[in-house]
Amino acid sequence: MATESREVRLAKRPQGEPGLDCFSFASVTLPDPGQGEVLVRNLCMSVDPYMRGRMNEGKSYVPQFEIGKPLEGTAVGRVIASRDEKLPVGTLVLSMYGWRDAYVAPAAHLRVVDATAAPASAYLGILGVTGLTAWVGLFTIAKLKDGETVFISAGAGAVGSAACQFAKMHGCRVIASAGSEDKLLFLRNELKVDYAFNYRNGDAREHLSKAAPDGIHVYFDNTQGTQLEAALYALLPYGRVAMCGGIAGYNVPVPGPRNLIQAVGKRLRLEGFIVSDHFKEMPALLAEAVPALAAGKLINRETFVDGLDRAPEAFLELLRPGAGNIGKMVVRLAE
Repeated sequence: MATESREVRLAKRPQGEPGLDCFSFASVTLPDPGQGEVLVRNLCMSVDPYMRGRMNEGKSYVPQFEIGKPLEGTAVGRVIASRDEKLPVGTLVLSMYGWRDAYVAPAAHLRVVDATAAPASAYLGILGVTGLTAWVGLFTIAKLKDGETVFISAGAGAVGSAACQFAKMHGCRVIASAGSEDKLLFLRNELKVDYAFNYRNGDAREHLSKAAPDGIHVYFDNTQGTQLEAALYALLPYGRVAMCGGIAGYNVPVPGPRNLIQAVGKRLRLEGFIVSDHFKEMPALLAEAVPALAAGKLINRETFVDGLDRAPEAFLELLRPGAGNIGKMVVRLAE
């Protein structure tokens, strides 16, 4: 029998801050799966700040969204029809076919997830690309050592909260920033960071001087802008910066740091990275994160929004200063 699915499409490219008019909805009839294919109904999907860049025109490290075509992103779904013996009906799978209720895809494009180890949505967060981004930035790019001092901007967000926890698990002193009092309470009371500050209140450079009078070894940068500038002043000689994102300038560009000369005198290393270059490190992440999550040593904090209709607003919320989500933003599509 034919399966109906709704999907979210890019209606137009934004100029500056995107609005709901940049998105449209469409209903499609899916074909029956062919040989080696499966039909999957999504249970939950991810919305992530990096998707803002995919709305723009021009080349980037990931293909741009196409006007009139469905958006893409990670999702966990359940196989409801199968013509591949490796993925029988009922299997939970991770895919890049988010922003839609259901889809047909080759089984080879999907990855099985184990919902006995953690809830399905965790594979969008701490056990998925989000967690891997934090892991790679800290330990592969910045080469964080046990006991060092690290500053993590946007520390209550999806990647930031994972980075805070991984650093604490390795005995590091963690300083984190966020944009609301609720997020500061989360950082202090649940993640047990050593110092948390609201980047909208006071000067970030003064906060870092108070939090780490002797300086910091590593800065995990999710924002760029003024927080990157403050970190360059605070970094010790031979300090390292893992440049993960720049959410402060995704809608409106922010000036670059005025003090890059600090990198010369201090012999700093600033390195950007793309997590898709490091998927081979996923087993190392899971080997540590799965038992830590089961033992309660890791928190997979999630903010849930229900229904495909609300996916665009959930995404736009991520881009607003002081966004309301704590941890990973997840859109639930079905039980």
